[in-house]
This record gives sequence, C-alpha cells and structure tokens, in this order.
Amino acid sequence: MKTIKLLTIASVLFFFTACESKTDVVESGSYTGKIDKVEADNREIYVIADGKKLELYFTDSTKLTKNGAEAQFSELAKDKTVEVEVKKVGKRLDPVSVNIIE
Repeated sequence: MKTIKLLTIASVLFFFTACESKTDVVESGSYTGKIDKVEADNREIYVIADGKKLELYFTDSTKLTKNGAEAQFSELAKDKTVEVEVKKVGKRLDPVSVNIIE
C-alpha cells in the first residue's frame, strides 16, 4: 500500500512538472517575436523572441500600440508579431511597451 501511495505521488509530481511551461528571463531591452499564447483573464502574453519564451504580465503602465495608435488588449492573438520593450526586475520581465506589428 505504501508503494502505491509513493507511485501515485511521484506520478502526480511528474505530471505537473511536465505540464509546466518553461519561460526565460532576458536582459532589459527590445525584442521582436511572435505571440505564443494570450491569457486575457490575467492580462498576460507569452512571446517567442530570439529562441526564448518571454512571459509578460501587463501592468497599468504598459503601453500597447498598433500602427502608432493606442491598441486594445483584445487585438493581441496567437501568432501575431509584436515588438516588446521589457524591463528586467529580478527574475520577472515587466513589459514597458508592446507594439503590434502583424
């Protein structure tokens, strides 16, 4: 019985570890890439740029633009090309600006 419990716990831990999406922390700067995922409820996007996966949580000060004009978060979608300016804060990336290039 003890072996079954240990195997069950090990399986659950493996499942959650395998499902976890690895993201990268890069230096502050500008990056161009494609949106991999949009989580509207969390105001969060994942961008693949320079072979790295960037996890970006929008803040109240994040500037979102398209063609030089202010854009809405709802315009962000998977596979759209964006240019992001990020500020590295510890192990977190804060998006300063996101420009939808398409």
